[in-house]
Order: sequence, then C-alpha cells, then structure tokens
Amino acid sequence: MSINPIAQELNATIKNANHFLMEMLSKTGRRLFFPKGILSQSAEARQKADPKYNATIGIATENLSTMYLPSVMSLINGEKVTPAEALTYAPSFGIPDLRQLWKETMYEKNPSLKGKTISLPVVTNGITHGISVFADMFLDPDDVVIFPDKMWGNNTLVMSVRGDAEICNYPMFNAEGGFNLEGFEARVNQEAQNNYKVVVFLNFPNNPTGYTITEDEADRIVEILTGVAKNGTNIIAVTDDAYFGLRYEDAPIRESLFARLCDCDPRLLAVKLDGATKEMFVWGLRVGFITYGTQVTGGEYGPFYEALEKKTAGNIRGTVSNASHISQTMVLKTMQSPDFAREKAEKVDILKRRANRVRAVLDNPKYDDAWEIYPFNSGYFMCLKLKTVEAEPLRVHLLDRYKAGLIATGKTDLRIAFSSVEEEHIEELFNMIYNGVKDLEQAE
Repeated sequence: MSINPIAQELNATIKNANHFLMEMLSKTGRRLFFPKGILSQSAEARQKADPKYNATIGIATENLSTMYLPSVMSLINGEKVTPAEALTYAPSFGIPDLRQLWKETMYEKNPSLKGKTISLPVVTNGITHGISVFADMFLDPDDVVIFPDKMWGNNTLVMSVRGDAEICNYPMFNAEGGFNLEGFEARVNQEAQNNYKVVVFLNFPNNPTGYTITEDEADRIVEILTGVAKNGTNIIAVTDDAYFGLRYEDAPIRESLFARLCDCDPRLLAVKLDGATKEMFVWGLRVGFITYGTQVTGGEYGPFYEALEKKTAGNIRGTVSNASHISQTMVLKTMQSPDFAREKAEKVDILKRRANRVRAVLDNPKYDDAWEIYPFNSGYFMCLKLKTVEAEPLRVHLLDRYKAGLIATGKTDLRIAFSSVEEEHIEELFNMIYNGVKDLEQAE
C-alpha cells in the first residue's frame, strides 16, 4: 500500500531524529498523517476571510456567532461557557490552551521532569481511547505486550481482541508483598530475546489492586527496561496513570514512572496515558491525554514530537474526529479556577479516609480464615484473595442475598471499590462478604 506524501514527510522527520522510532511504529502508525484538505483550508479562512463570507466550516452560525438551541444552552448554568466553547468542533489535537496547561501541570506534579523535553499532550476521548490510539500507532498483530497478572480487563479487549497483539503476564506480587521485580525482569528479558520490540504497560496505582510501587521498586524497573534497550531491543514503556495522585501512604512513589523513563535511551519510548477522568473526578467528560518522551539522536526535539503529535491527531481525526469541546472547556476552566487545588485535595482526603478505614477493619483477625489481602496503598480499589470459595459464586451470592455489589476478577480474586462506599458503611460491607463466604462454605 502506498504511503501518503504527508506521512512520508512525517516519517522522514521521525527517522532523522530517532530512527528506532520507525521500528516501533506499527504499519498503521507509519501510514498515519494529519490531513490538510478541509481542516487547513478552514484554518486559513479563519485567519483571512471576512466572517460574513466564511463558508468553510461545517457548523451553522447566526448573527456571526455559533447557532444554538436555547433549551441546550439553558442547561449550562451562568455564562462561563459560551456556545462557541461548548458546541463547536474542537481541534483533533485538542484545545491548545488545555494541552499547554496540562503539560505545565505535568511538570509541576513530576518535578524530576525538569530539564527534560517531552511532547505536547494530545487530547483523547478518555484514557481508554488513548490506549486504542496507542494500539493503532504502535501495535501490529502478534506484537508482545507485557502486563502483570493483576490488570484491567479492558486492555485485553482493546489490544488483543481488536488489535490482535499477544498479551503476556508475570505474577505482580512477590512472597513479601511487594512488586515482583524478579518476575518482571524475567518476563521482559524472555520476550526481548524473541522480539525486536517489546511493549510494557505500567499501571500505578494499579487497577484492580490499588497498589503503587515504592521508590526502590521504581528505580529497579527503570534499570531493567533501560538495560534491555541498551542491549538492542526496542522498548515502549506505557505508563497508565489513570489514578495518578491518589496515594494514601508515604511509601508509594509520588511521580509517574514516565518522568524517569522519558530520556533513558533512544531505544526506549515512554508513553504517558493520563487524564482528568479520575484525577478531577469527571469520569463522564472523557478527557484524556497521550504524551511522548524519548531521546533524540539527530536534529531537534520540536519537529520530532510535532510529527508524532500529527500522527496521533491523524488517528483521532480518522476515528472520533475530536474529543468533546464542552468537556475540554470544562476541564480547562476548572483547572484555571483558584478553588481547584483546594477542592481536589478535599476529595482525595475523603478517599484516603476510606482507604484507612478499610485497612483498620481488615486488621481484625476474624477474617483471616476467609481471605488474604493483596497489597494496596492508593487508587480506587483493593482486592481480596479468597481462601475457601470461588469469587464468582460469592459475587452472585452477595448480590442476591445481601444486595452488595462487587467485582470478581479471577477464580479467587474479589475487587472492592472503596471509592464508592461511604466510610461508615465499610465495616458492614466486609462483614457481609465474610458472612457470604461462610454461607457458601456451609452449602458445600
């Protein structure tokens, strides 16, 4: 299949700056480009045409402003969001001011990024869409993607079922209750021996367990991945930072692994997937971001990252066109609010109190014969490893008899979203789970 001339130009820019990236891109990724056509002509018209005669954009206007139904705009309280900010198409890259502000806050939240050059984030329709965009750009059928055995099930649907990639696992925890560095290293080295490119997903706080690695564990992960890259295997390290900032103890790392990985080696591409979804408690607004970081061996960082951003926006243009304008506007204006930091801290504190309550309740030895607790210190979730009954029958029993809703994530594993349970109801919930275990034990 022939490659569009614009894609060829982008590929040349990427290759000149870091030729290993051309080996990492999928066939689709190498063909992707951001079209000029209608979009570029409309942009030119916005700059030069008299608004009375600008007939380029596929929206309707009235009195030289965005046309709208009063019944629609009446749902937006006050006048802080205009029809143009709510109802028109956003750029496929995302609103420029939002992209820039998100990048600035990324440096604030990850101080070790100081002095490092990364791309400008591209807005996705939530992090799930970001994973899909990544898969289109970097995964070919049978490419290897490494996850721990405790992983979000939707990754399989996006990358394996839809993308035909091969997902392989390693045990997430060691016998001491920490991250299984030995298992991680063995899996990465094994796949590196058989493949020219290995993709590693790093999801902390982890869904479903709620575990975030320690500083020492983070340093060792970086050492392992950098060592494999320096030995000649292309590594793409994807940090799924959906629950970033939700840490409830001192031991977990404060920064994203992206900050440590983004300039380690030319053969190592760090990809950061994050968003307002959980960080700002705006799940349905579906505002995520995808950001790139690596070493450039030739030329300048600017054109190199711009080429990757254009390919990313081309993928978005060719699928969902753009993320919701009103959602992006709401996120941007919220981040600019002087009350934002305080309001966010208050909500995080509520989740921390719930996590601490879970830990206090589960310290009761009466539960020891029913389950073990997987390590958790952050995020929305924690998991139980059941000792005597299977998770799915217990889940159904709890729902039918006790009206308690939980998620079975494996034969023995039960996920509890303490983020959605009020603090005063947590002990009662775990007593229900315990009683449910005993019910099933007696029925056997």
